[in-house]
Amino acid sequence: MAELIEHSSASAQRLHGREALRLHLTLGVGLALCIAAFWFELGRALGGNGLSWAYVFEWPLLAVFAVYMWWQFLHPGREKRPRKQKALDPSFNSMLERWEESKSELERSRAAERESQDE
Repeated sequence: MAELIEHSSASAQRLHGREALRLHLTLGVGLALCIAAFWFELGRALGGNGLSWAYVFEWPLLAVFAVYMWWQFLHPGREKRPRKQKALDPSFNSMLERWEESKSELERSRAAERESQDE
């Protein structure tokens, strides 16, 4: 299903036509199965099967998740806005610089180690 959606961060396109119809049909079949399974498990739970009570609550949750995913596939590109990064307190700038230096030193040492192993 992911191949059907042209997803770009600049301009995401909604599903139309055949792809949208397949998505709607898939949701309809999934919801019908969830309703049938819920009804079946409810009958078993009321008949005395204690484990079936877990499934009585699980199937509706699965149906809600299916609707959520249907909406996400139908309307791509509606991700949450990225949070603004808070400015770093100036007193921590020296620690950040040392951290960046140690990361680059570690990367250099790993690269040198890989080169020595290749030889």
